[in-house]
Amino acid sequence: MALSREEKIARVAQYTEQLKESRALILVDYRGLSVEETDKIRSVMRPIAGEFQVIKNRLLARALAERGMTLPDEWLTGPTAVSFCTGELPPVAKALVEARDETDKLALKGGWMNEALLSAAQVERIADLPSREVLLAQVLGAIHGPGRQVAGTIAGGLRQVLNVLQAYVDKLEEGPAGAEIESAAEPA
Repeated sequence: MALSREEKIARVAQYTEQLKESRALILVDYRGLSVEETDKIRSVMRPIAGEFQVIKNRLLARALAERGMTLPDEWLTGPTAVSFCTGELPPVAKALVEARDETDKLALKGGWMNEALLSAAQVERIADLPSREVLLAQVLGAIHGPGRQVAGTIAGGLRQVLNVLQAYVDKLEEGPAGAEIESAAEPA
């Protein structure tokens, strides 16, 4: 379906705004993807701060130029869909990789994050990352572990000292041995 000039201008403005708001984006070839499959991907993207949009390459190229961004020309050929990421990138990448694995129709082209290009392989590695919450828990565990070991070592040393003192107190409280010590200390 051909777009009017006004529609093209409006879409370029929309894409430019989405690029401003996005922390990252991932481009895919969606050749052969049905409308139902596309809608399923979109519904998965919404809760994870992602947006999956079929896009015209020339209009995306204009929006990128307005933002001062460039992508490789081969990424802007053929049927292209873009996932704009306003939240964290790993969940969006994971959703796209899972959709690709389920349908065998998506092909990752690459991505962009923090002013850097990401190859398709890098996007896949990002998809393999654990969630932010899991990473934070791992960091906390790494920080907490050595402190717990130090505390255990100190507590073990204190326990040994207390055990020696308790044994000494028990020995002093014993009747006959304690009496012998006291009688030996008294002058005759």
